[in-house]
Amino acid sequence: MFDIREIQRLLPHRFPFLMVDRVIDFQEGHRISAYKNVSAGEPFFSGHFPGRPVMPGVLIVEALAQAAALLAFKSAGRAEGQIVYLMGLDAVRFRRPVVPGDRLDLSVESLKRKGRIWKMRGEARVAGQLCCEAEMLATVVEEGQES
Repeated sequence: MFDIREIQRLLPHRFPFLMVDRVIDFQEGHRISAYKNVSAGEPFFSGHFPGRPVMPGVLIVEALAQAAALLAFKSAGRAEGQIVYLMGLDAVRFRRPVVPGDRLDLSVESLKRKGRIWKMRGEARVAGQLCCEAEMLATVVEEGQES
């Protein structure tokens, strides 16, 4: 539904830390589906792990958090100067490794929203197999108003 240009318009992340390549489904205020193509050229693979590259779990969670930020921004109508911060993670589980050549499918649904606080649940899958799941708490704030 939206490509890398729209993703970069909404998120402040850039290579090598932008973890969403394309959004393929979006239901305002409810859910988002996106993906990241996991390339052998990703900079983290050279050290994690040499000879047996595995995408770090924290980066899989980061991909879910970025998809969650896209859901919040696109639903609420991102204003210039706003940013989404991850506030907390619960029930994080890793089920299988993600390796070069995989397409990491990201699905995030809104569980609850109160003002600028969002509670969401995300799943990351490869070829239909669950890789990671997590509940996330995030907030939308004005840049410079972080504290």
